[in-house]
Amino acid sequence: MPGFFFPHNNMTELNGKDDCKLGEDKIHKKKQKAFGADLKNYLKSMVPHIESGIKTSSSRNVMLSAEEVIQWSQSLENLLASQSGQGVFREFLKSEFSEENIEFWLACEDYKKTKSDHLHSKAERIYEEFVQSDAIKQINIDYQMREATAKRAQYPTHTSFDEAQKTVYILMERDSYPRFLKSKAYLNLLNQLQTNTSR
Repeated sequence: MPGFFFPHNNMTELNGKDDCKLGEDKIHKKKQKAFGADLKNYLKSMVPHIESGIKTSSSRNVMLSAEEVIQWSQSLENLLASQSGQGVFREFLKSEFSEENIEFWLACEDYKKTKSDHLHSKAERIYEEFVQSDAIKQINIDYQMREATAKRAQYPTHTSFDEAQKTVYILMERDSYPRFLKSKAYLNLLNQLQTNTSR
C-alpha cells in the first residue's frame, strides 16, 4: 500500500544479504525470549495466583477464566473489551515493536469520553505523540490521512481521530491479532487456565 511504512519487515529486502537475515533471526529469537520474560512478569504482577483471580488497579477481584481468554480469540473487539486482554495484547505488541497501535487506540477511546473543554489539549497531545510525522510513537497511516487528521486536530471534536483510529484497528486486526492468537504466550496462558479449571 502506498504511504505505509513497515521498517521491521523490509530490512532483509533492503539489505539483501544472507548475514543480515541470520542476524535478524537471532534478534527475533532474542525478542521472543524477552517477550516471554516480559509477559511472564506482567502476568505475575497481574496474576499472583491465577486460581484466585487477577487484582486490577481498581483493587477489586476479577477472575481471569479460560472462557474469557477463549473469548479473546473470537474477535479483536472482545480482546480489547477486556482489561486483562488489553494488557496481554500490549505486551505482545511490545515484542513486535508496535505497541504504539494499541496505545493510540486506547488514547482515542479515552479522547471520545473527554469533556468538551479539555478536547483541545488532549487532541494536541495525541497528535504530537502519535500522528505528526516525527512523533515518538508514530502510527502507520498514509500521508493523506496524516494531513486530514492534523486538520481535524486543530479544531477538535469528539470524532477528530475516528478515521485514523479505524485504520489502526484494521491494521491490528489483520496483522498483529492473528499472530497474537498463534503466539506461545497466548496459547500457554489459555492452556494454564484450562489446566487449572479441570483440576
